[in-house]
Amino acid sequence: MKFSDIPSHEEVKSALRNMVNSGQIPHAILLEGPAGIGKFAMARALAQYIQCTDRDANGDSCGKCKSCLLHQSLNHIDVTYVFPVVKLDSMKSAPVSDDFLAEWNDFFKSKVYLDINAWSATFSKKNAQPVTYVTESASLIHKLAFTTHISSQRIVLWWLPERMNEEAANKLLKLIEEPYENTIFIMVSDSPQEILPTIYSRVQRINMKRLPDDIITDNLMTSHPELSRQNAMALAHISNGSMIAAERHFEWSGESTEFLDLFMQLMRLAYQRKIKELRSWANNLADMNRDKQMRFYDYTMHMIRENFILNYHVPELTYLNSAESNFSVKFSPYINERNVERLMTVFNNAKTDISGNGNSKIINLDVAIKVILLLK
Repeated sequence: MKFSDIPSHEEVKSALRNMVNSGQIPHAILLEGPAGIGKFAMARALAQYIQCTDRDANGDSCGKCKSCLLHQSLNHIDVTYVFPVVKLDSMKSAPVSDDFLAEWNDFFKSKVYLDINAWSATFSKKNAQPVTYVTESASLIHKLAFTTHISSQRIVLWWLPERMNEEAANKLLKLIEEPYENTIFIMVSDSPQEILPTIYSRVQRINMKRLPDDIITDNLMTSHPELSRQNAMALAHISNGSMIAAERHFEWSGESTEFLDLFMQLMRLAYQRKIKELRSWANNLADMNRDKQMRFYDYTMHMIRENFILNYHVPELTYLNSAESNFSVKFSPYINERNVERLMTVFNNAKTDISGNGNSKIINLDVAIKVILLLK
């Protein structure tokens, strides 16, 4: 993986290059930020750049030397991968990353954006949450005791250290406080606030920000040529800078069509004050599982927000797909400064109540009645 293989994040790339070129590489680095923005790819690119023997003039690894080729084939003997795993029913003791190395290499070798849910789905034990066990720390201590073979530095690439159990974290703390010579830890975290504070305080933290919408839009259009630019931009906007979320929203695009239909029904029936039909609407929505109902209320808040912006004639700031735009042209005048905040509160409270196992039929009908009053 080269820096040039990773879209955006130019400031982070520059900071990492300067760190390496100056010879001031911390023994423990943490790349932190939202999921789905390319942090682990950046960690791989940094490791390859550190160990490259013929860096190019543009500030990147050459991609051709022995070290780079080993990085690209995931066979560099001086690179150790650590990632959360699952203790399968057939295992007598807690596993380590090496027990799943073949599956891991197959999972991430060509990916720029990693998804913990997709990784969890590769395990035969379903619904289990991957973690890093204390056995991993013991395995690392053993590995790092040996000298390097090809490069002058040994690198540990650690995905999601926040998933260490407490015993593993306490053992790792010793490795961070008293690091082995010529050993560099490069960690990647989606939730740094969950890392043991004593470890978090001892790493060089580098924050990576969300991806720009245009990067996500271009990526979606490349991956899915059937997408129009308008629809790709709409998906990018609701993904909060995460390529993983954008792909997930694309997979749910059929669901978005269903949600738009439900949203239009709600607004039309509420405007017409058709209580009987709204009761049927509430019951139909309640027939969905709770997660899907919560996603619907997320969608309603998205539509209210976009229609409010559209009502103020700033189309360049709106991100609606073509079907949503066709409806919103006539609907947006009904969303204004008088009701926008209260509508958002109604939908957000409904989502909270649904997540708390409230009675969906009552919650949804209550929403419908409140929308009647707010659209007056």
